[in-house]
Amino acid sequence: MNSRLVVTFTTLIVFLVAALAVPLGLSYASHRTNRLLLDRRADATRFAELADQATRDDDHTGLIAEINRYADLYGAAVRVRDRDGSLRLSAGRFEADDRDALRLALSGRTTEDLPLITPFGPATVLLAEPAGRDAAISGVVLLQAPTDQARLDVSLVWGALALGALVALGYSALVARRLARWILRPVTELDRTTRAIAQGRLDARAHPGVGPSELRRLEERFNAMADAVAGAMERQRAFVADASHELRTPLTVLGLRLENLEPHLRGEGTAEFEEAMAELDRLALLVEDLLALAKVEAGAGVEGKEVELAARLAVWREVYAAKDVRLLTGISGKAGVPEAAARIADIALDNAQKFVPAGGTVTVTLEDGVLRVADDGPGLSEEERTEAMGRFWRSGAHANVPGSGLGLAIAAELARACGATLRLLPAEPHGLVVELRLPRQP
Repeated sequence: MNSRLVVTFTTLIVFLVAALAVPLGLSYASHRTNRLLLDRRADATRFAELADQATRDDDHTGLIAEINRYADLYGAAVRVRDRDGSLRLSAGRFEADDRDALRLALSGRTTEDLPLITPFGPATVLLAEPAGRDAAISGVVLLQAPTDQARLDVSLVWGALALGALVALGYSALVARRLARWILRPVTELDRTTRAIAQGRLDARAHPGVGPSELRRLEERFNAMADAVAGAMERQRAFVADASHELRTPLTVLGLRLENLEPHLRGEGTAEFEEAMAELDRLALLVEDLLALAKVEAGAGVEGKEVELAARLAVWREVYAAKDVRLLTGISGKAGVPEAAARIADIALDNAQKFVPAGGTVTVTLEDGVLRVADDGPGLSEEERTEAMGRFWRSGAHANVPGSGLGLAIAAELARACGATLRLLPAEPHGLVVELRLPRQP
């Protein structure tokens, strides 16, 4: 939009400068043409008087000397014709077609206008002046005058106007850019703020102060709206965190009481007791995941400290060995990753050990800042991979697998908080790849 405003302003300025410079240039060209006409017509009039006097005295010596000297001095050409059109005297190189001018002068009229002098021509102009008075016309003087000096004067003025127009256009374009930036500064600020909020920085706000008053008011209202939305989200997050935290103790107490009731149960109540304990464990897991998600959204636990990934993976070897699943890693003990990346790896490994059948393989690699956890389990379809990082999402084919449906949602929040990119990709020939692309370190 900034470019469009600059182009619009510049186009208007170009038209304005052209509307001023072109008429000025044409006006000066017309003025210089008229001046040339007056100067050369005065010379032609003097020669006409001399020609008339020479005809009456029948002595052309003085006239010949005058027109020759004039032709040499000004580079012009002069012809003197009789009343019948025959050539009487000539000086200089005469190239113009003088028939129209001759008829005009023989009718008793003098040249009243010349073609407009511009830097591109004409090279010469032709003037005609009748010799004699009233009806007693004794001949005609034709003067072909060069326009070199006039064209040079017009060129200099037009060049000065063009230079002035370019300078004015340059300054105007600079002013247009500054004006466009001033107008769009609030819009740019709003764009920066909305992008920051979309990236998870809910505390980002616009800074009003520059730009039109209407857009500054829009920034202020946007900040008020962002404060309201951030406040509502913070209250919601606080409620989830507080509710999850407060539910942990009652669930623990309930679990202990149910365990204390187990010795007093009869045989037919054992199955129901085990189902109740399983539901209690699932509810406790859900509360733990909700609390973890609330903490991640609040920014807790995503600090930039690094952990050794190899040591973190060693904990999972026993879990995988118990399920007869191979865990392959090629990561050295010195390879460090952010705490958030290690937690994402934990979530991916926890999901993999649930779905990979016995005899399967899970491979963890870290290369060029890309952490990949790949398994050869059943995997997910393209549509399921798109939805899998939503909250409480469970695949229909895995509804009987323990879990809260929040693991990948937590992983996505962790990736967003540490500036990484989390993707779910298909594995070949089957399975799922959890890919975490860490931000490049400066």
